Amino acid sequence: QVQLVESGGGSVQPGGSLRLSCVASGFTLGNYAIGWSRQAPGKEREGVSCISSTDGKTYYADSVKGRFTISRDNAKNTVYLQMNSLKPEDTAVYYCVTRSGSTCFNRVANWGQGTQVTVSS
Repeated sequence: QVQLVESGGGSVQPGGSLRLSCVASGFTLGNYAIGWSRQAPGKEREGVSCISSTDGKTYYADSVKGRFTISRDNAKNTVYLQMNSLKPEDTAVYYCVTRSGSTCFNRVANWGQGTQVTVSS
């Protein structure tokens, strides 16, 4: 049974940093692309970042480029999202998302339960 458990969310002031973690179980993370999506109140879910399993290629939404960094540790079955220079518009529930294959162009396969990130002064 696939399980994705996110952690690391919380409240932070603008300009601050948070590091999200997602521990995957029930499958071999090293075989799949994985990433993060978010949903702000009253808005649709949007893709934030993704990292492939074959070459480690990373992708970012324009709104987070240069501020967020995704990484993965296949030995720990864990993916991370380092978020720096946070802005109030980054406030959202962040979800860990796996793909059905090794690239970030494969369809979305599984979602975690989400972790809340709030950026406010």
